[in-house]
Amino acid sequence: MKVQTTRLDNGVTVVTETMAHLESVALGVWVKSGSRDETADEHGIAHLLEHMAFKGTHKRSARQIAEEIENVGGELNAATSQETTSYYARVLKDHVPLAIDILHDILTDSLFDEDELTREKHVILQEIGAANDTPDDVVYDKFTEAAFRDQTIGRPILGTPDTVKSFTPAQIRGYLARHYTGDRIVVVAAGAVDHDVFVKLVDERFGKSIKPTGDQLRAIPKANYTGGEYREKRDLMDAQVLIGFEGRAYQVRDFYCSQLLANILGGGMSSRLFQEVREKRGLCYSVYAFHWGFSDSGVFGVHAATGDEDLAELIPVILSELAKAAEGVDEQEINRSRAQVRSGLLMAQESPAARASQIARQMLLFGRPVSNTELMERLANITPKRLSDLAGRLFYGTPITVSAVGPIENLLKVSDMAQALAQHGGRAAAE
Repeated sequence: MKVQTTRLDNGVTVVTETMAHLESVALGVWVKSGSRDETADEHGIAHLLEHMAFKGTHKRSARQIAEEIENVGGELNAATSQETTSYYARVLKDHVPLAIDILHDILTDSLFDEDELTREKHVILQEIGAANDTPDDVVYDKFTEAAFRDQTIGRPILGTPDTVKSFTPAQIRGYLARHYTGDRIVVVAAGAVDHDVFVKLVDERFGKSIKPTGDQLRAIPKANYTGGEYREKRDLMDAQVLIGFEGRAYQVRDFYCSQLLANILGGGMSSRLFQEVREKRGLCYSVYAFHWGFSDSGVFGVHAATGDEDLAELIPVILSELAKAAEGVDEQEINRSRAQVRSGLLMAQESPAARASQIARQMLLFGRPVSNTELMERLANITPKRLSDLAGRLFYGTPITVSAVGPIENLLKVSDMAQALAQHGGRAAAE
């Protein structure tokens, strides 16, 4: 398997990884633009554009888009995040030209019909309502809002009912023209694909219809992690709780170290939190740690779901485990976490969709594909001391973010959480 890269004259980057043993291809268009790029009056427009792209072009109706890809057994979908938007397909190798044609059609020739827009707004309003009715969705949205207070990076990707209702076809076209330009687009394919043939197909469609650059885009303010809290009492069987700290951006030295630390603390059944909180004490049915990186910041968090009667005991135990990580991590834990990362990388190579997504992310973030060998070399350089030093800087050096929904009467105050961590740190220093 070999990753090959070609840049078209208009700046669109084309990347392929040939997986000769397959009969299918996963391909897509990734755009370096997401909800974070929206202005104040555009909140939710990136996600709405992703929906509207499938609602008809001058050549195909919405039904024809769906039928043409499914007539050949293919799949078509899209996704919006804070910093990227993606449109992707999975087809048999003989149908790659059709998939490229459809992707090109929906991204360059969509109608944005008023009636379709009205219907899709209604669909997204239902999506917003469903998210608000789902506590484990609410707790994550509010967590990000609290961590990055009053910033686009912290806003819900879906937008609000008021902003979604306000959008016009002209606004959507304007956003598309500004952000979907050659310098921000990567087209990736993984599977039974020939690089030169694929480049030619992409160039024929996207090479002339995509502008190299758009109008001067506003500078996105650097993310400012503030920390904060959100608490919402609901009559539920369990409480959803997130406790977090400032994480590390993709580009910084400690990014992969943060990923390993999250895995050691709460990445599986052998992790510290799972063993201590669930297996030994039975304080919750779900607990795990995570680290999200952005281009200029990140968040490190722990999620737990438990009944109100166990909440008062649960949080101090979680904080104790975080503090213990700052006191020390052993080599066996690191080796186990490295093995899990390695297996994940190798398993991803067996999935063209996973590989296409992984390569696209790397191109948008680093400007080049990053080999598994390079990733494993970076992980090999992580020592127990580096991990414990990082844990100390994360858990003692940044404000706490808390988001909680459900029966949360027994949840500690943020000031008490900070004090509990500080006491652990003081004991560790004394020892």
